[in-house]
Amino acid sequence: MSLQCGIIGITNIGKTTIFNCISENKVETSNFAFSTNKSNLGQIKVPDPRLKMIDDIINSARVIPTSLEIVDIPGLTKGSSQGEGVGNSFLSDIRNCDALIHVLRCFDDVNLVHIDESIDPVRDKETIDFELQVKDLESVDKRIQKWEKLLKTGDKNAKPALDSLHRIKDHLEELQNLRTLELSDSDKAIISDLLLLTLKPVIYVCNVDEASAVKGNQFVEEVRKAVLEEGSEVLIIAGQTESEIAELEDEEDRNSFLIDMGLEEPGVNKLIRSAYHLLNLQTFFTAGPKEVRAWTIRKGMTAPEAAGVIHSDLQRGFIRAEVMKFDDFIQLKSEAACRDTGKLAIEGKNYLVGDGDILHIRFNV
Repeated sequence: MSLQCGIIGITNIGKTTIFNCISENKVETSNFAFSTNKSNLGQIKVPDPRLKMIDDIINSARVIPTSLEIVDIPGLTKGSSQGEGVGNSFLSDIRNCDALIHVLRCFDDVNLVHIDESIDPVRDKETIDFELQVKDLESVDKRIQKWEKLLKTGDKNAKPALDSLHRIKDHLEELQNLRTLELSDSDKAIISDLLLLTLKPVIYVCNVDEASAVKGNQFVEEVRKAVLEEGSEVLIIAGQTESEIAELEDEEDRNSFLIDMGLEEPGVNKLIRSAYHLLNLQTFFTAGPKEVRAWTIRKGMTAPEAAGVIHSDLQRGFIRAEVMKFDDFIQLKSEAACRDTGKLAIEGKNYLVGDGDILHIRFNV
């Protein structure tokens, strides 16, 4: 899958620290604003306890989780849409992302100076929102100009298109993100190729200190109130502490530190799963003596399309899929038992793959 999730935020809020927690590609962090001039691309392994549960039954030679691409976009600031700070080139990187992780600084640290000299995550959110809204307004204005020319030529589609675009423009001019505007299918069709920044789904991550890792703090409560109408998820992560834990080689040591913090698992694991679902993705499995493997597909994909994620030949020569539901396999302990009890289904080309399905693809090329 080529879908990407981008990490955005004001400069010096611990964004790259969180990127290093979840990505296999580690990059340098700095206490200086605008200390990097490029976005960082990383691969994330998606934690899924179902893989181990399947392998405990099959005992495969290896277990392979699925993964996501994540982009750490350098910190923005006021005026980024006009070239301030690192400039607006990184706004193009955001445009190419399918969903956003917006990191907000919810901790104080005298050694990490905030660019605005005070800690206010709601202000920081509004700063980023404004810069993205400005770029969206530029895109919408250009599209309006195009349709106005078509209106003069008598194009019958121009009037409804302009009505939609002006409604979208009005929403942006009210300093509102487009994901909070109800859009019809025709509205979406008119702007689909613009890849508007404030239309992208978002998760807010409150980067806190260790003492606030479980319950959060006053900064977190302020963020929750500010995004309430958006309906977006708000997660709490102690980025610096989790990055230090992630560097420990011994799993028992990592688990011990998490328990001391009052956490059952790293907060970044929740973030990865949330990003996965935000992108409208789900997982199916293949299982055999050589490997147990998780595969990523978009929700609503058919069996041949899922087969194509494994290899194009499997989609081209698709005959059928033998399907076991995860819960049935775990309960019955084997493929043979699933077959004997009628829990192994033979599905054709129109079958919509479910999350957690265990598939065996029959094909001929």
